[in-house]
Amino acid sequence: MIVVYTPAGGEPEHYDASTLKVSEASIVQRTVDMKWQEILQGLGEDDLDAMRGIVWVIKKRTTPSLRFGEFDPGVTEMTSRMTNDEVATFIEPLFAQGVANPELTTEVVADMLRSRIVDAAVDPEYANDLIDRLAAEAEDGPKDQPQPEASEESGSSPSPTSSAPAPPTSGSSRTSSTSHRRSSTTSSSATSTT
Repeated sequence: MIVVYTPAGGEPEHYDASTLKVSEASIVQRTVDMKWQEILQGLGEDDLDAMRGIVWVIKKRTTPSLRFGEFDPGVTEMTSRMTNDEVATFIEPLFAQGVANPELTTEVVADMLRSRIVDAAVDPEYANDLIDRLAAEAEDGPKDQPQPEASEESGSSPSPTSSAPAPPTSGSSRTSSTSHRRSSTTSSSATSTT
């Protein structure tokens, strides 16, 4: 995360939390009385103490005598933004998930992501370009996989949710409609089966 600090009447200054050394992170933890993971989470939520601690400790690199109490920015002078790597990590899986939904068009997915990510990105142009590229790729389809053609000779037709022929099933196969579903081991909520 990048903390953008814009002092009153000044230009925005960017402070990258990922550039901190362990010793600096420890100083911030002790100073703001938060664990590092809490600080990172706080940056994503524009927590004032987390942002202030990051900016202060980075400013100490050039002004070692700067005390925490001496750096007291206004509450509207700091905000946090996502780096380009964080933007990509956030957008790419959500875009893939969105375009996989048959009820959404690629354009709708792109617009939804733009409405959420552009203001949160330190580089909005990068975020828009990434969304445009993903949308173009989704519209063009995968280039490395030829689309299968349904053959009248095979006797099978594509299923409504797949472009490939449906697999044959029998009463003893795992894909039979009489097979029981396995319960998920990754779900955090308990479900009961009878």
